[in-house]
Amino acid sequence: MEELITQITERLPAIDSGGRLVVGIDGLSRSGKTTLTAKLVAHYEKENIPAISFHLDDLIVERGRRYGTGEEEWYEYYQLQWETAWLREHFFTRLKTADELTLPFYDGEADRRESRKVALPETGIIMIEGVFLQRREWRGYCDYVIYIESSQQQRIEREAAIVRQNLAKFENRYWKAESHYLKLQNPQTYADFVVRN
Repeated sequence: MEELITQITERLPAIDSGGRLVVGIDGLSRSGKTTLTAKLVAHYEKENIPAISFHLDDLIVERGRRYGTGEEEWYEYYQLQWETAWLREHFFTRLKTADELTLPFYDGEADRRESRKVALPETGIIMIEGVFLQRREWRGYCDYVIYIESSQQQRIEREAAIVRQNLAKFENRYWKAESHYLKLQNPQTYADFVVRN
């Protein structure tokens, strides 16, 4: 992992004084996005470079807006999981200019969202990690994008045993949405760096 962190940090553009570098970590579910993001943030903190990360799954909508809507399950996951236009307008477009953001963080236990303010560093790195990060609505807001490629078999093996028992959910919801994303957006091609995990 240390070698990978070095490869990535050597490729990233320099950060101008008073500027921010926005780095996207894209990949399908259970590909290793969260782990890589945490390692990168820790690396920069060790180097005394301000770094902050956002996990797109923290910004999803309430359950009733993404399950049982009458749409196909894959569509609910791909299209209804986030308020994509709202996030583009109030999150992605403001990452370089705002001092702080007010964002609706999802609480899974309570199934509700709560607005929270997040301060952004004046100079530093902002990392955004999440599935479907390079969708058309969000493409172009990151200065550098890393795509983590991982086989479906490897990713399913990373799920908890109880989760793996419900393969129908993977087939109808996740895998169809992921196939749609790969075909429609071709994220590996648009990424600046591809990691195979």
